[in-house]
Formats: sequence, structure tokens, C-alpha cells
Amino acid sequence: MTDPYGLWNALDLGPLWLTLRLAAVTTLILFVLGTPLAWWLANTRSRLRPVVEAVTALPLVLPPTVLGFYLLILLSPTAPLGGAWVAVTGEALTFSFTGLVVASLAYSLPFMVQPLQAAFERVGPGPMEAAASLRASRLDAFLTVAVPLSARGFLTAGVLTFAHTVGEFGVVLMIGGNIPGETRVISIAIYEQVETLRYAEAHVLSAGMLVFSFVVLALVYAVNRPRMLA
Repeated sequence: MTDPYGLWNALDLGPLWLTLRLAAVTTLILFVLGTPLAWWLANTRSRLRPVVEAVTALPLVLPPTVLGFYLLILLSPTAPLGGAWVAVTGEALTFSFTGLVVASLAYSLPFMVQPLQAAFERVGPGPMEAAASLRASRLDAFLTVAVPLSARGFLTAGVLTFAHTVGEFGVVLMIGGNIPGETRVISIAIYEQVETLRYAEAHVLSAGMLVFSFVVLALVYAVNRPRMLA
């Protein structure tokens, strides 16, 4: 395949690898944090459930710049959380890859929790009660019964979380800015290329994002399509 305009040589793929790294780290951490939260939401009768669900879903309705603004304040070195991080590590959370991870955890949380919650609710109490009757511990029943029965939910949650993190713009711009090799993710790179009228490079990255998004949605719909009985 020829490249008469030298486009591939001129294209900086650093933001692509940084974006994939950010999405992978965010997805893995949210699997750990989101799974117990989703399980609690699916099974609790607490009056706090609507409040927790609303807080979890806030990133779905808040403008990314609003979420990014408050995260910027929360993570700044003058804030308690940001100051504690500086005291321990000597580095600020703002305008750093670690800060992007923290922001991505908040921004992509509902894309992990909601599919898992729905999957756990579909499992219902019956299988867990059956496992308990066989003297399985709650953890053992969760790992050997609930998790396998919720496999589709885990796949959907992981794919959506990864894809949503890849597409972040407003939040990462507020928290990380545009630092090459540190916070310049693919969405920021596309924005910069358009601003500097480098439309050819922007076309390549944007087309890649378009294809990626289509494949992700097709996979999610295929996985969740009801199976027809023969």
C-alpha cells in the first residue's frame, strides 16, 4: 500500500497508544470497583439505592466540562485530595496521566455499573439461594454462580467502558490539557489537528474512531441479541 503524501510518516501515533493505555487501565480498575457496587445496587433494599444510582449515573447527563471542572478543583494541589497526593508522591494529579485515570474512572463509571447491575438483576435470588443450600459461602456462590450467569453483562460493561474512555474529550481536556506523551489522547490530537488545519491527519484518526465505535456497538448488540430457539 503506497502513501504518496507521506501521511503515515507524518502521523503521530503516540496519542493512540496513550488512549488505549488509559482505556485499558480505566476498564480494569472499574471492573474491581464497579462489580461490588453493581451487585449491591442489584440486591439491596436500602433507601439509599436511588441516591447511589443517581450519583453513579451523573456522568451520563452532566456536560463533560462541568464534571471536568469539579474534578479539576478536587484534584488540584490546593485541595485536600490533590494535596495529599502531592505530599505522598511529590507530583500533582492535575495535568498528569494518573489524573486522567482518576477522571476517567468517574466519567466511565455508569458504563461499567449499569450493564453489570442489569445482568445481576436478571440472575435473581434463586441461583444464589440454591448455592447457599449447598453450603457455598456468599463469595463462592458469587464467583461460581452469579459471575458465570452474568458473563454477557461483564462483556458488555467492559466493551462499553473501554470504548467510552477512548472517546473522552471534555473531561480529559479539563484535567490533563494537551501534554505530548502524558495527556494528549486521541480526541485531543484530533481537535488540535483540526485547529491547525491538518485535515488529512484528522481524517485518518477520525475514521479510525468511527470504525472502532461501529465495531464496538455491533459487538454489544450481537452479544445481547436474544438467542432464538431451534
